[in-house]
Amino acid sequence: MNLVEDLKWRYATKKMNGKTIPQEKLDYILEAARLAPSSSGLQPYKIFVISNKELLQKIKPVAWDQSQILDASHVLVFAAWDGYSLGRIESVFNYTLKERNLPLDTMNAYKDKLWGMYKPLGEDWQANHAAKQTYISFGMAIAAAAEQKIDATPMEGFTPEAVDELLELKEQGLKSVLILALGYRNEEGDWLVNMKKVRTPKMEFITELK
Repeated sequence: MNLVEDLKWRYATKKMNGKTIPQEKLDYILEAARLAPSSSGLQPYKIFVISNKELLQKIKPVAWDQSQILDASHVLVFAAWDGYSLGRIESVFNYTLKERNLPLDTMNAYKDKLWGMYKPLGEDWQANHAAKQTYISFGMAIAAAAEQKIDATPMEGFTPEAVDELLELKEQGLKSVLILALGYRNEEGDWLVNMKKVRTPKMEFITELK
């Protein structure tokens, strides 16, 4: 099946059956998320892969009590940097240059220009910008899951501050942005499973300027 057909197959699964997904499929989804593009290649986010039921029991009440938190095979928490810094930018650039066998000063001008733009915009703008990059990786993970016939439930419905505390994200300079539950649909218990997929009509969604 091609990607479009896979995306037609997927939906925001409302009820999962608790079955564990194969490790190779999980790895595939995570690798797709890791390979996602990000602004200046900074990848200002991390993914926390949670299968510990005790921890998920604590997350569920602060995730609007959504049953998928416990019924999923794995729950991914996407957490973005709480802001940029010269040190963070330099660390990413240095790693890239080492991997490409280039001198560490190759990107100095761009690094200084980037930090010169980001610094005066303030921490709120920086955190928001980092969060936007996280959504790209999140979308890649959803598409990869569909390709692997793994059901996924994207979630913004949770209390970020509570999740941050449970995962000790503040100490790591991170803020939770999104949750993705991965598993298999419970066809008997999911009211949405057989519903028609509905999206904005193509003629309304796309404007061609020729």
